[in-house]
Amino acid sequence: MAAMVDDEEIPERDPNTGDMFGPASQPAAASQDAESSAYTVIARKYRPRRFEDLYGQEAMVRTLRNAFASGRIAHAFMLTGVRGVGKTTTARLLARALNYETATVHEPSLDLAEEGIHCRAIIEGRHMDVLELDAASRTGVNDIRELLDGVRYAPVEARYKVYIIDEVHMLSTGAFNALLKTLEEPPPHAKFIFATTEIRKVPVTILSRTQRFDLRRVEPEMLVKNLEMICENEGARVEAEGLMLIARAAEGSVRDGQSMLDQAIVQAEPGQTVTAATIRDMLGLADRAQTITLFEQLMRGQAGEAIETFRTLYGYGANPDQVMLDLLDHIHGASVAKTIGPQALVMPKEQAQRLAAVGAAVSAGILSRIWQLAMKAYDEVRRAPDAAAAVDMALIRLAYAADLPGPEEALKKLQSGEPLGPASPGGGGGGGVPASQGAGATAVARQVMPQAQAQPAVTLQSFEDVLKLIDQKRDITLKLDVERFVRPISFRPGAIEYEPAPGTPRDLAQRLVARLREWTGERWLISAQGGGGAESLWEKQKREQREVRDKIEQDPFVQSVMQAFPGAEIVGIRTTVQPQVTEAAEPPPEADDDEE
Repeated sequence: MAAMVDDEEIPERDPNTGDMFGPASQPAAASQDAESSAYTVIARKYRPRRFEDLYGQEAMVRTLRNAFASGRIAHAFMLTGVRGVGKTTTARLLARALNYETATVHEPSLDLAEEGIHCRAIIEGRHMDVLELDAASRTGVNDIRELLDGVRYAPVEARYKVYIIDEVHMLSTGAFNALLKTLEEPPPHAKFIFATTEIRKVPVTILSRTQRFDLRRVEPEMLVKNLEMICENEGARVEAEGLMLIARAAEGSVRDGQSMLDQAIVQAEPGQTVTAATIRDMLGLADRAQTITLFEQLMRGQAGEAIETFRTLYGYGANPDQVMLDLLDHIHGASVAKTIGPQALVMPKEQAQRLAAVGAAVSAGILSRIWQLAMKAYDEVRRAPDAAAAVDMALIRLAYAADLPGPEEALKKLQSGEPLGPASPGGGGGGGVPASQGAGATAVARQVMPQAQAQPAVTLQSFEDVLKLIDQKRDITLKLDVERFVRPISFRPGAIEYEPAPGTPRDLAQRLVARLREWTGERWLISAQGGGGAESLWEKQKREQREVRDKIEQDPFVQSVMQAFPGAEIVGIRTTVQPQVTEAAEPPPEADDDEE
């Protein structure tokens, strides 16, 4: 008989030994602690838990709050916007709001300050009545039918069955057709929430049966406030300019901005401040102050200095296409500052003042021309085999274009005999024609175009002069339109008022203004009035023809001819030119037959 052994002497299991059921108890506890202390990225850690936490979507929240308060809750919602703006987060918040219930609240509500009975399960994605489908991976009709099989059944626990379909535009045509019937006649206990980044790919039949919300891009200044709050909670120190760089690079996406901040925080040692230069290097951006200097050099026509500045930036790692994007941004900023003021620019004060100074020094026409050239240059840089060389050529072209006068200014200078010098003071076109050669070039221009300078100015004293000028210039289309549709009211040099006849082309006044300005070199004001105009030339000719016809038909001789030939009609009327009778020349003397 085997001796009995006390349990205390021989333990059932060695606590330091692992077996098939897992590691020993002490390592298991350590593993649990490690799991609980695992790092959560900022984009997930600071995901909104309430509607008040949604940045930049106040209009949508206000509409939903009014709908919930009045009980006019749609059966389907369509959320659209750029990536990272909060579509999926809003869909989950909507699911919580529809099924919100506490000890005191028993109806849908957008006030989610207190966690409801179903909130935790919905947040963790394990609620039986909230079903989420990723249409990017399940696009077929069978997937939708499987999802919709349970629509007719009432919810198990919550108030509504909520179906969240993310990236709904990825569904196939058959899947959309299967979904359409349910959206037409949904059961009262079912709600649908769709999210998409490509709203144009969603069939109109689906859109017409949903309540659509366009989630707006978050403005940089609002995103900066969010990033500042996160930095304060995380104990991280980042320069304000660096946060602005992140906000601008995020392009309205909160998630992208938070992910960039997560990457920026680890760029410095713990306790140290992350500088804007560090973030600029991290994002691959050029030094903004240097690109403004590059923009100033271009607007002064200094092509050589601009190329040297670009090559310095390129040597520090700036991408050529990013430099062109910064130039486009500066052109836009200078134009806005010229129109509204530097306070409209979201950037450091010193940089805004520099762009405002450029905008004040040049005309809006030059900025518009430079913008078009820079847009074309950006496309060339992206497609060029050597992007840096393409930027060099673009900078030369932009410098010369910024230094040249506009077409109107050049025309005035040619008419007055002034030299076609640079448009901006101090500009030289980056190596253009030296000042000593300017007089010679002007003299050559005068010799080449002596007729243009010698032509007298065209003066128009009446509307008939306008018609004669159009006829002389042989603009047949304009001549026919003016004769047919213009009923003149008043005329004075430089201004014409007329009543448009029925069927007048919409651009007739614009065409007439452009032609008269081109032919006379003066500004013309041409306005169309509601009525009171005289006959157009075409109407006058038709009236005179009718009067002539009536007069001929009343002639007794013509009436007798019409009676003599029943059924005869007057087909046309022609005015014959009477031959002029001249005195006959005296005939030559006849030769005398007797003469020899």
